[in-house]
Amino acid sequence: MNYEIVDLDEKQVIGLVKETTNNNGQAVKDIGLLWQEFITKGYYQNIENKKNNKCIGMYTDYQGDFNQPYNFLACCEANNKDCIKIPLVYKFIPGGKYAKFIINGDVQKSVGEFWGKLWKMDLDRKYSCDFEEYQNNSDDMQNQEIHIYIAIN
Repeated sequence: MNYEIVDLDEKQVIGLVKETTNNNGQAVKDIGLLWQEFITKGYYQNIENKKNNKCIGMYTDYQGDFNQPYNFLACCEANNKDCIKIPLVYKFIPGGKYAKFIINGDVQKSVGEFWGKLWKMDLDRKYSCDFEEYQNNSDDMQNQEIHIYIAIN
């Protein structure tokens, strides 16, 4: 898989959080339900201080490598943390060095395939914060552009 090394500035995000694990396919279930709740219950639409219209899937608070529990956030970038309403949470995506991948395709299938390939790569991962940024450049959920950032040392 091709990628480029980028240096990112810190980002502020607001969204819903769920602890999960990749064991026994649990993350696939948890993440799908969290996205569904974030979008269908109006949390995304009601965040008043969104920086743009892009959704972000954030992986953070790793308790080890990808085999250990971590937190997933269905979120969006925000200008500030004003007007956060429970159960929404406020987090930072740390600035720093990331491997940036660009994938195109179905929002669930393509992303799932990406992570399966990533786990087999020899990438010097930091396991601090990784995220998917959905460009929302099409109404076709089977044909989306997704930028995936993996924190590296």
